[in-house]
Amino acid sequence: MARGKIQIKRIENQTNRQVTYSKRRNGLFKKANELSVLCDAKVSIIMISSTQKLHEYISPTTTTKQLFDQYQKAVGVDIWNSHYEKMQEHLKKLKDVNRNLRREIRQRMGESLNDLGYEEMVNLIEDVDSSLSLIRERKYKVIGNQIETSKKKVRNVEEIHRNLVLEFDARQEDPHYGLIENEGDYNSILGFPNRGQRIIALRLPPGHLHPDHHPSLHSGGGSDLTTFALLD
Repeated sequence: MARGKIQIKRIENQTNRQVTYSKRRNGLFKKANELSVLCDAKVSIIMISSTQKLHEYISPTTTTKQLFDQYQKAVGVDIWNSHYEKMQEHLKKLKDVNRNLRREIRQRMGESLNDLGYEEMVNLIEDVDSSLSLIRERKYKVIGNQIETSKKKVRNVEEIHRNLVLEFDARQEDPHYGLIENEGDYNSILGFPNRGQRIIALRLPPGHLHPDHHPSLHSGGGSDLTTFALLD
């Protein structure tokens, strides 16, 4: 049974289009390889799919540069020379931009002003004023953030101070509540663990301690552990 003819037009379905491209590309590369081997020909194929993927084939006995060189020789055209001229033109534009930028930098620093006309001088002054305004605005924003951070630190320290005052008043009211007294038992500890940035208050209920028992901050036993964070 003969295979039906396929109408040569763009395949609308993207999946079918990609499958057809992959199958026919492989078939084309296979034919190119056969032509290269059977006829000792130098074949190069460059393909770019609709998804911008590059696929290429070149005969094993040659390189892409050699093939381009032979193409130039056969048709009498120097494609590298035109490319080189475009690169030189682009380089010249970049040098001009660099020269203009260096001149503007010198002028903003108060140098090379003799070559400026009245209008150019006025424009330079306006640009400098605009830049200064922008710098001031950013600097004020940074200072504002620093002030806000400092206020938060002050509020944090004031909160710690209030808590410590309440702690002190509680000890004054209760003679059995406080730090070590007369080298006897105690039911409260204040300290800085590991020289850190936190104050720890540990309260133990009366009768919890044994004469031979040393309390640990990591032990349980119904202790009440309070910490106060200190900002940098």
